[in-house]
Amino acid sequence: MTATASTSAPAATGLRGTREYKNFINGEWVACSSGKVFENRNPANGDDLIGTFQDSNADDLNAAVDAADRAFESWRLLPAPKRAEFLYRVGQILQRDKEKIAREMTREMGKVFEETKGDVQEAIDMAFLAAGEGRRLFGVTTPSELPNKFNMAVRMPLGVAGLITPWNFPMAIPAWKGMAALICGNTVVIKPASLTPLSVVMLAEALEEAGLPRGVWNVVTGGGREVGEPLLKHEKVKVISFTGSTDVGRQINIACAPSFKRVHLEMGGKNIIMVMDDADVDLAVDGALWGAFGTAGQRCTAASRIVAQKGVYDQFVEKLAGRAKKLRVGDGLDPNVDMGPNVSASQLQTVESYVRIGSDEGARVVAGGKALHDGDFGKGYFHQPTVFADVKPSMRIAQEEIFGPVTAVMKCDTLDEAITIGNSVRYGLSRPAWPASTCSASGSRSTSTTPARCSVPRSTRRRSDERLP
Repeated sequence: MTATASTSAPAATGLRGTREYKNFINGEWVACSSGKVFENRNPANGDDLIGTFQDSNADDLNAAVDAADRAFESWRLLPAPKRAEFLYRVGQILQRDKEKIAREMTREMGKVFEETKGDVQEAIDMAFLAAGEGRRLFGVTTPSELPNKFNMAVRMPLGVAGLITPWNFPMAIPAWKGMAALICGNTVVIKPASLTPLSVVMLAEALEEAGLPRGVWNVVTGGGREVGEPLLKHEKVKVISFTGSTDVGRQINIACAPSFKRVHLEMGGKNIIMVMDDADVDLAVDGALWGAFGTAGQRCTAASRIVAQKGVYDQFVEKLAGRAKKLRVGDGLDPNVDMGPNVSASQLQTVESYVRIGSDEGARVVAGGKALHDGDFGKGYFHQPTVFADVKPSMRIAQEEIFGPVTAVMKCDTLDEAITIGNSVRYGLSRPAWPASTCSASGSRSTSTTPARCSVPRSTRRRSDERLP
């Protein structure tokens, strides 16, 4: 059984043809109750229709939750090592189809092929990691202070997990959330981002091929108001996991409070790279280039702020701007391209507005600064990699999340000032640093009063590690 209905000729060799994709509910691919669909188009080429997806509503969501709730009764009783066997098979299927899935993801989301292969690899790694946890779901025992008693804590599944996932890592993040939920004995209803539903459909296809029991994994596509809100309010949903903007995450937390749902939120970031006078400047530029312009800057961990100490500031800005100007922008399936498009017209408009804001605030554009509309660029949502210099920490481009290929470079006198600048925003997520001696890889000197995902003196083009909290 497949996720598709009608099929037309493929848009490009090796890619799927345009088709209608359906919801995955109770182990079957089904149309939504309204009969409505929405289009999904290639952000690098709007003429390329990837497919149509179900424009679902609360009725469809309720059917998926009911299926997950029924499946929970047997799935939770299956020994965790047996649940792990399904996840091992999923990892093997994803490994087998890695490049094929990655090509479809690039077509759907836009980031370059090497990056989408990394996205699929994250899902592979998480499947194997979660499967391994099937034999490590340890509890604890402790001596009791009462006679003839003992204390024991056992890990128990919660029930139906509702997952709301973003478009920038459209398979990795569903896998991070979903594989952990499954191995612990929970069942899943997932609403993927409407800009990238195919990636989650392909993950469901892998789970189906692996033989996952009916109703354990359910996919419902559609809008946030039509599908997401009913998911938050459904009494049978016991936990919600969301990745997206801080404002939406706050609304989700409020919506889940009356029913005391457990809530996991991964929200925005305004990350900073710190480059000290004793840094290897070329290495720092390498890291900043990837940090700022990987995934076209559309990551919560994107390096949209950089602070360089005054001794290396001018050299760093000159080298970063020079490298940024040489980045090749285009269709992510082109092996010669370094950076793909923004994911949508609205995201491109957001980037353009922040470039205007930065210029109006007095920052200096030293690379890029313009959307690309000529020739084939006119069919997609492309923007030049953009570097601002002479940025003040109080400027909006240094304070607000842009989620695009824009980075703001500031100057500092000391490491302490760099740390102060880093802590001057309301976000806290990741903070690479390039000092040779003032900090150590083990984090001997704290660079934040708020938790960060990682803090390292040197960074390379690598994926985040699913083992980190």
